[in-house]
Amino acid sequence: MTSTTDGGAFAVGRVYDVPQDGDAYRVLVDRLWPRGVKKAEAGLDEWAKEVAPSTELRRWYGHDPDRFVEFARRYRAELATPPAADAVARFVVIGHGQRVILLTATRDVEHSGARVLFDKLRKDSR
Repeated sequence: MTSTTDGGAFAVGRVYDVPQDGDAYRVLVDRLWPRGVKKAEAGLDEWAKEVAPSTELRRWYGHDPDRFVEFARRYRAELATPPAADAVARFVVIGHGQRVILLTATRDVEHSGARVLFDKLRKDSR
């Protein structure tokens, strides 16, 4: 797997990349299932829809890089409330024992919810 963002216990990548780290905990962090990916072949340990940006926020953002700063602010607020906050806490615990790879279908990983979640996990795991 080609890791776009790597931060020790946590990494971000695309779900379309070929898995290479067999010991990593692979989690899809998108609310929608990615096109063209068969569930049986995805190699996921978990599909964490509850940690993805809300449908309303995702639609508002529309992957417009000019809106990313505001998107990230709003998404961090969502991550601070259940059920997302519970998933974040669980991923931090998992990250202490093994590598966690956050997977997304988006092409622009640097301007994605997965990137915001990655930053939050790195901060919370210190």
